[in-house]
Amino acid sequence: MKFKKLAQYWQEIDQTASRLEMTAILARLFKIATAGEIDKIVNLSLGRLRPKYEGVEFSLAEIMMVRVIGAAYNQPLAQVTRAFKQKGDLGELIPNRKSSSNLTVADVYQRLMAIAQDQGQGSQDRKVSQMAGLLKDMDSLSAKYLVRIPINNLRLGFSEMTVLDGLSWMSSGDKNLRPALEKAFNVCADIGRIAREYKRGGLKALAKIQVQVGVPLRPQKSERLPSAGKIVEKLKTFAVEGKWDGLRVQIHYDKHRSVGEPADLFGKKDGRFSRIFSRNLDNMTAMFPDVTAAVEKLKVDQVILDGEAVAFDKASGKLLPFQETVQRKRKHGVTDKAKELPLKVFVYDLLFLNGKSLIDQPFRLRRRQLEQILLEPIDTLELAEQAIVSDETRLRQLREKYLSLGLEGVMCKKLDTPYQAGARNFNWVKFKKVTQGELADTVDAVVMGYYAGRGKRTGLGLGAFLVGVPDAKSGQVGSIAKIGTGLSDEQWREMWQRAQKLKTKTKPIEYLVAKNLFPDVWVKPQMVVEIMADEITRSPIHAFSLALRFPRLVRWRDDKKVDEATGKTELEKL
Repeated sequence: MKFKKLAQYWQEIDQTASRLEMTAILARLFKIATAGEIDKIVNLSLGRLRPKYEGVEFSLAEIMMVRVIGAAYNQPLAQVTRAFKQKGDLGELIPNRKSSSNLTVADVYQRLMAIAQDQGQGSQDRKVSQMAGLLKDMDSLSAKYLVRIPINNLRLGFSEMTVLDGLSWMSSGDKNLRPALEKAFNVCADIGRIAREYKRGGLKALAKIQVQVGVPLRPQKSERLPSAGKIVEKLKTFAVEGKWDGLRVQIHYDKHRSVGEPADLFGKKDGRFSRIFSRNLDNMTAMFPDVTAAVEKLKVDQVILDGEAVAFDKASGKLLPFQETVQRKRKHGVTDKAKELPLKVFVYDLLFLNGKSLIDQPFRLRRRQLEQILLEPIDTLELAEQAIVSDETRLRQLREKYLSLGLEGVMCKKLDTPYQAGARNFNWVKFKKVTQGELADTVDAVVMGYYAGRGKRTGLGLGAFLVGVPDAKSGQVGSIAKIGTGLSDEQWREMWQRAQKLKTKTKPIEYLVAKNLFPDVWVKPQMVVEIMADEITRSPIHAFSLALRFPRLVRWRDDKKVDEATGKTELEKL
């Protein structure tokens, strides 16, 4: 496929706000794509080159892309910079020009990959030169979309889930194949590979995709019930574990696979193969050398573990709050921070062991095998304490015990169910602390924009901010609360600083906001915050007719991405 043809499809998608129409356009695109290029088309359409967990980045910031445009079209840097400040979109800076370009998708992909992989002394200048050369070789429409990819701003308004819908629509004209496609994606979070295998061999090919060390599974998620009585009624006899306030980690280890193999794209270049993935499938291996060292002491050949990493105080052994644990997520000063904030990883599930996937086994059997491999104490790794419960009194006692230790509450798990990657259901139920006058749980919301401050707030940068939740069916984010109280001066300043990195000139296409709620500054849908409120009420002005009453900020959730925020359906249940 010619790259200009792909750009025409992107333009079609860009010009519609209808999720159904986007799906139909993607289906047409996928239908004419070959099996050899569809993975590239899918990843490029999502604004990247490889799956998110591989961490392939261009290392080209906006200011560098401004240089690229100036070099490509012989324009003074100052002129391009002024234009960018006015328009706020690199794609709008591309001049109209004719081109007889015959670049294919494969051609462009190969050149982009070469740019991304260029490292070392002088690489920034080489990247600018190569990127400018690529722009020169293509038409204006293609260039308009291409320049947005390196800065992760292609944002056509759809996600991997819409891609799955498009693949289903390509074959059947509706979404009825989505569950089978999503099942494969849940155990292999490489949407490009899913598209390629499906194009080559349909559902039969997808059925052969298995859990693999080094490729993350989408984590299983929990539901919520309002009381101990309801939990016992629903789950009968079940396991109870602590609910830690830390970083969800999925740990992959292979004793016999070398880290330096060609398939490896990141991490150290010696030793055994180990990977640590976050809740949203970011590769965090380099951030946690202490966890990697501990995993390599396990007496196993291959393993995939699910758990929670929590920082603790070396002197007292006391677990530290999330705000301190999250400081371990860093690219620089990793070794010093590891010494300053050591981690404990509470391991609570076993997904793969010595060449065999365990996700279809009931939880009680997975737990039994997990106990065997963590029989002997290992630095940093700790088997999650567990109790079997079937009555309300015992459940409440355990919740109070874990709350006194600084945890969020408890997690209740059915004993006879498989690990359902990517699913949110009542196999796992969380039971957290509930204060009188508060919701049964907090809400993870998306920051949509902010309002200018007045009076004292002028010096803090903003006076209030707007939050919303996503709707999985439509792909839209609808407003649910305007928050103007409950933050310290320090928190207001941090919110402003975070918002500056994400502000955008125009309202993102996926936002649903009444005009009388329009913020002074829009923010790209990338910042997730945890919000506590007294209740959820019906609202005549907010997008989904729901609003939070007396909302206040609990913390930023840097470990979550937008599609992991509380959804519209969840909000209705709450």
